[in-house]
Amino acid sequence: MSVVGISSTTSKEMSAPAPAAGAAPVYSSPIVPPVSAPPDNAKAQNIQVTEKALKRIRSAMQKEGVSAEQGGLRVGITGGGCSGLSYNIRFDSQARERDRVYVYEQEGDKVQIFVDPKSFLYLSGMTLDFEETLMRQGFNFINPHSTKSCGCGSSFTA
Repeated sequence: MSVVGISSTTSKEMSAPAPAAGAAPVYSSPIVPPVSAPPDNAKAQNIQVTEKALKRIRSAMQKEGVSAEQGGLRVGITGGGCSGLSYNIRFDSQARERDRVYVYEQEGDKVQIFVDPKSFLYLSGMTLDFEETLMRQGFNFINPHSTKSCGCGSSFTA
């Protein structure tokens, strides 16, 4: 299994805490629901991805030569960072045995997102967005489990 990382010129990890209770989140583009996802249960919610994020993932996968049929974007959580937990994204050539695999389709192209069971505890219900402004460019994790985020935006507390 080969692993290919997303270069810093392609993307930058960013984090945003979940919107306050009752406040509607603001996304850079509409959300694309998964075409195929693990069955939901009472405690688990799907991971949502916006159109802009899918477009950026697809273009980065093509640039890195990652197969859309077997490969995908691995989204996870690692310990560390200013606030205790950090987001981790990278390309992977295939899903692992216990991964939750989400398949999104847009304009006939397929994108898979792999999430390991431990990371899913912190990522269920999350929305992955891609923000492109004059000040910054990168993925934005809108996470309902995030209680606070650090100043640099790449780590959070749950």
